[in-house]
Amino acid sequence: MLHFDPRDDDDRPVLLALRALKLGDLLVAVPALHGLRRAHPGHRLVLAVPGWLEPIVDLVGGIDALLPTPGLNDPLPIAPGRIDVAVNLHGSGPESRLIVDALGARQAMVHQVPGLPAAPAPAPEWIDEMNERERWVRLVGAYGVPADPGDTVLEIAAPAPDARRLGADLLTTAPTVVHVGAFYGSRLWPADRFAAVARQLEQGGHHVVFTGSAAERERALAVAGAAGLGPGRVLAGELGLAEFAGVIAHARLVVSADTGAAHLASAYRRPSVVLFGPAAPEIWGPPPGPHIVLTDAAQRRGDAFADTPDPAILAVSVEDVLAAIASLTPEGVL
Repeated sequence: MLHFDPRDDDDRPVLLALRALKLGDLLVAVPALHGLRRAHPGHRLVLAVPGWLEPIVDLVGGIDALLPTPGLNDPLPIAPGRIDVAVNLHGSGPESRLIVDALGARQAMVHQVPGLPAAPAPAPEWIDEMNERERWVRLVGAYGVPADPGDTVLEIAAPAPDARRLGADLLTTAPTVVHVGAFYGSRLWPADRFAAVARQLEQGGHHVVFTGSAAERERALAVAGAAGLGPGRVLAGELGLAEFAGVIAHARLVVSADTGAAHLASAYRRPSVVLFGPAAPEIWGPPPGPHIVLTDAAQRRGDAFADTPDPAILAVSVEDVLAAIASLTPEGVL
């Protein structure tokens, strides 16, 4: 993926979209990005996201260049007027709006932001309780860009040459992915429950592998051990982001909390069971498809940054997950 240099000699007009957040946040913006690509075929489409997401940006399709943007602490390093169309896919706060406004684009696609001067029509008002894919499709749609909130599909990275080290040959075996981690403790389902589910899946003929970040490898090893499976099934900390996406793309089934793994399962239309804690699935949940959400909204504490699991995810039992899997897979679990 090329990195955007505003000094280069590419004479195409530039469309820049800002989304300086995490993996799942990028994936829910994919339908809007696909719509922008179709509506502006002659533009150079630049995506301003954290640089570590580059392997996934490569898979979105139609993105011409990446502008590594770790957050909103600094203005983008682009002179006013260099960007033709600027799109705020980041949020509703003044920080992201001011960064986009500072670009001085011919056209800015933004929401109205309380406390800032009104953006020119047709900038829509922000709606708090709205599905995130629909939110960004609605934004670009207000500016005449048609997009489909179900248009989440990503390209599939080529399998790693040494794919057998991933615990399954992805060309011949569709692994069942148990993603044991989450960025915040509020989304962590207990390790012993993940192990119980994995044990039942393995006994039922699934080839289970365990994914997570490098920081979550010890947790993944503990879950695998409790499930009676060896460390060779643990991929946590061993995969690059593109490899991780490739494993999800070839998965028979994905079991995960509300994380990037779940959003990748949605993008690749892989059957998934997604456990929700502090976040509302109505806003962050998967699109229609072979996906089942499990949570207990009545017990939701709603503190996304808490160190301990939200009661809404703790209310989900092993039996709940196994029943959901059985309804997704014709052959059932056992």
